[in-house]
Amino acid sequence: MEPTEKKSGSTWRWVLELVVLFAAVFIITQLLMTYVISKDEVQGASMEPGLQQDDRLISLRHKQIKRNDIVVVYAPDATDSKTGKPELYIKRVIGMPGDTVQSKNDHLYINGKLVKQPYLNKKFMQKEIKTIAQQEGLDASKVKFTYDFTLKTLKSTHRSTVPKGEYFVMGDNRIISHDGRAFGFLKRSQIQSVVVMRYWPLSKFKFY
Repeated sequence: MEPTEKKSGSTWRWVLELVVLFAAVFIITQLLMTYVISKDEVQGASMEPGLQQDDRLISLRHKQIKRNDIVVVYAPDATDSKTGKPELYIKRVIGMPGDTVQSKNDHLYINGKLVKQPYLNKKFMQKEIKTIAQQEGLDASKVKFTYDFTLKTLKSTHRSTVPKGEYFVMGDNRIISHDGRAFGFLKRSQIQSVVVMRYWPLSKFKFY
């Protein structure tokens, strides 16, 4: 009987070790997803054409923020009706602390210098301008993808520069995006995470 008893004890020990292992993996995964990593899903068209509806993203909660980063932010002006928590917006960091930001004739100026916007798509911009012009009964040649502004002329900001410890964000689809031009600057605590990867759809897998 001793070999059978030893085998039975060994089996139970193996099962217990497996249970403990799975529990440890589960707890570690939950901690990572709560405090380090975030899985987010794109809702809406404000980041088109780079990010589309239902694209799924991985972002890091404590990553250092840089200009042009895509970030997931807590909406300062919208609350989820089910949870009572702020909605999540996905935007792009345009202005860093201390920056001046200006858009003129669809050109972006940071601290008075013209900067490139490689994330914008010219064909998409022209298409959106044409669509909006038709909807509003306007001359497309007079419609801008990004309306002219400086931080000081925006009702949401009324400051010449981005305050210390805060950021100015916009969506890539500027002509429809609800962003910093409407809700102002964001504190670091209002930025949930920095996007590092799009994992779905697989055909558009990409690191940022």
